[in-house]
Amino acid sequence: MAALSMSVRIPIFLLVILTAVSASSPSSTNGNGSDTDLAALLAFKAQLTDPHNILARNWTINTSFCHWIGVSCSRRRQRVTALALGDTPLVGSVAPQVGNLSFLSILNLTRTNLTGSIPAELGRLHRLKYLDLRRNSLSDAIPATLGNLTRLVSLRLGYNQLSGQIPPEMLLHMQSLGEIHLFGNYLSGEIPPSLFNNTPSMTFINFGNNNLSGPIPQTIASLSILWVLNLELNQLSGLVPQAMYNMSRLQAFSLLSNSNLYGTIPSNQSFILPKLKFLNLYNNKFTGRIPSGLASCKHLQILTLSRNYFVDVVPTWLARLPHLKELSLGFNNLTGSIPTGLSNLTGLTSLEMSYSNLKGEIPSELGLLQELSYLYLGLNQLTGKIPTSLGNLSKLSFLALNYNQLSGQVPTTLGNGAALNYLDLSQNNLEGNLDFLSALSKCQQLQSLGINDNYFTGVLSGHVGNLSSQLQTLAAGYNKLTGGLPVEISNISSLESIDLSSNQFTGPIPESIAMLENLVWLSLPNNEMLGPMPTQMGMLQSLERLFLQSNKLSGSIPSSFGNLSSLERIDLSSNQVTSEIPSSLFQLDKLIQLDISRNSFAGALPVDVSGLSQTYQLDFSSNLLIGSIPKSFGELIMLTYLNLSHNSFRDSIPDQLENLTSLDSLDLSSNNISGTIPMFFVLGLDSNNVLHKFIGTANMHTTQPPLLVMNFEDSFNQQVSSE
Repeated sequence: MAALSMSVRIPIFLLVILTAVSASSPSSTNGNGSDTDLAALLAFKAQLTDPHNILARNWTINTSFCHWIGVSCSRRRQRVTALALGDTPLVGSVAPQVGNLSFLSILNLTRTNLTGSIPAELGRLHRLKYLDLRRNSLSDAIPATLGNLTRLVSLRLGYNQLSGQIPPEMLLHMQSLGEIHLFGNYLSGEIPPSLFNNTPSMTFINFGNNNLSGPIPQTIASLSILWVLNLELNQLSGLVPQAMYNMSRLQAFSLLSNSNLYGTIPSNQSFILPKLKFLNLYNNKFTGRIPSGLASCKHLQILTLSRNYFVDVVPTWLARLPHLKELSLGFNNLTGSIPTGLSNLTGLTSLEMSYSNLKGEIPSELGLLQELSYLYLGLNQLTGKIPTSLGNLSKLSFLALNYNQLSGQVPTTLGNGAALNYLDLSQNNLEGNLDFLSALSKCQQLQSLGINDNYFTGVLSGHVGNLSSQLQTLAAGYNKLTGGLPVEISNISSLESIDLSSNQFTGPIPESIAMLENLVWLSLPNNEMLGPMPTQMGMLQSLERLFLQSNKLSGSIPSSFGNLSSLERIDLSSNQVTSEIPSSLFQLDKLIQLDISRNSFAGALPVDVSGLSQTYQLDFSSNLLIGSIPKSFGELIMLTYLNLSHNSFRDSIPDQLENLTSLDSLDLSSNNISGTIPMFFVLGLDSNNVLHKFIGTANMHTTQPPLLVMNFEDSFNQQVSSE
């Protein structure tokens, strides 16, 4: 017989059962309890949407529920022992009648799109051993009744939206509990100090990525067979119990990004973690030396101590950890040089020692680390040349040597790295021409290239057009580059950001730049570029930042700029642009900063400038503008800075400016304005008719390379957890 759909009516006798069996009474109508289980399963189904008809086709009254998908029964009687529908696309809440499945041993509803609360009635499932409700959208507090599940072995509630505090009594009678997984919720408050007083079987604790605060309970250190402890991404504070550094079974220990954990870590005598594979203390306030007890952790694979206050040299004993794959020590007070012995770590995939005080040269021996994919040595005081041996690292995808004192030319061997994705050599003393760009054209995975703030000379040749078709960021500002902007740069259609500021470029902006349809940021200030701005630039629909200030650009602002609907900041100041300001510029409703000062714009401003509804900084100073100040300026309620000085505006100050309640700086000096000074800002004027509280400028900001930090879920969890 065909499976019944959800729209088919339930027979009368089943309706009677559903009515008779309430959520609070698990009693049976036939003595063996199977009717109770059937009613509970039908109630569970009725409270869920089944978009793919998985239950509708299978959970039918013509088939014993022991044969329903996801349902298992005991051999001796028709009682449900397991309800496992993990990864089944259902939608809805958990019916409280599930608490009537009194023989249930396994409840697995992970990844089933569940919403609502966890029913308190689940606390009646006294035979339950495995409860898995991970990766849903369950909300509200964890019911304290779960503490009645005295046979529970595994409790997994991670990746939900649970809130409130962890019930103090929840684990009081769970002597068999070996695993508790609460990662990725909104739980708050302290971890109850007595939570683990009676859980001798505990091997796995994952409370990461919540809002937990307060100290780490001392009792955790008494869990003699614990092998995973993840408390990362919380707001825990205070000293870490010293006994936690002497847990013989512990393999994974993460306190990443709690920020306020502090203190020193004991040395050899009190630091004994012989099975440790994963240690992450990133972004806390630990002090003292890097714990030498780690030298005996021969199984260690991932060590992250960055963003703390450790004061030490880079320990040479690190070279004796044969299984080390990821090493992150940066953002500490490291001194001395990089040990050449690190080349013994042949399995190393990630090495990060940035933001420290390391000196000396980069050891050429690092070129022996054939598994290395991530190398970040930026923001130190490293000197010497970039080792050519780094070009031997065929798996290297991330290389950041920025903010050092490296000198010499960029070795062309870097172009041998076919996997290279991110290269940042900015803020050094590198010199020579840009011939190495030709070698980098072999790096067809390259997405970001930073060579700004060096001493590179010569022209940016057409070779730049041969760079990776995946290149998104090109930063070569603050060098001594000459010549024009090559037309070939438009071949890289993936480009999102170009920074060639503060060089010695001449010539016009090529019309072909319009081909860069993904361009978000174009920064060419402080050069000597000539000619008009191409009309074709109006085709850059993704453009958000346009910085062309301090050049020798002439002509007019193309009216096509009105098509740049994504534009947020534009600076054309200190050029030789003439003619009237196109009215289309005043219709850019996402624009927040506009500076066209120190040009030769003439004519009057449009009567209606209200299209600049998001703008907070306007600078039209030092031009040849005439006419009245538009009353519609009073509609720009976001304005904090308005400079109309050194023009030829006339007539009176519009009363509508009184509406600009956020205005911090208004400069109307050196105009032909007449009439009385409005009372609404008379007390703020100085002798030059300037109201000054704050004057800001829009400059292109710089970003540092991303720090690779492997958290528990992304890394060690894949190796050692039971998920």
